[in-house]
Amino acid sequence: MTDGMLMCKVKEGDLSKAAVLFERYHRKIYHFLGKMSGDYHTAEDLTQTVFEKLIHNRQRFDEDQNFEGWIYKIARNTFIDHYHAGKKLSVSQVDPAVMHDAAEEASHDEEMDARLQVALGRLSESDREILILTRFQKLKYIEVASMLSTTEANVKIKVFRAIDKLRTLFFQTENI
Repeated sequence: MTDGMLMCKVKEGDLSKAAVLFERYHRKIYHFLGKMSGDYHTAEDLTQTVFEKLIHNRQRFDEDQNFEGWIYKIARNTFIDHYHAGKKLSVSQVDPAVMHDAAEEASHDEEMDARLQVALGRLSESDREILILTRFQKLKYIEVASMLSTTEANVKIKVFRAIDKLRTLFFQTENI
């Protein structure tokens, strides 16, 4: 059964199908929210909230919609609601000192991962989001464009620019 078909069953009241969708998507959503926030403990809570919203808003799902784009839009809105409701500080300022300490103790590959996380944390929220969705979550540009209410061409431009910024920040972390 496709994701869309499963969601239609959930919409019709068969909530057991939501468990299948949870199994298919909870890791992806968790990693998306973890990379966006820089805090995987918060990402756990937010992931749970995303699936609660999936159930709560099931009547809003349109069977002609792409399910993956729809659930990522819920995740994105959940993230925005959580951090912009004044409950938390801006996540665009991940503490590089903490990331650097972890990088010093890591192997070369782990150090590269830590440097990437520092660089991601220094990007603006919108640049970080577009890279996470397209590069880490591997969503298609057209799906991201739909989520962000923009064009596919605009997403391509934003990705190109965000990669350029990330590259610059990544190499700057070498001197931390």
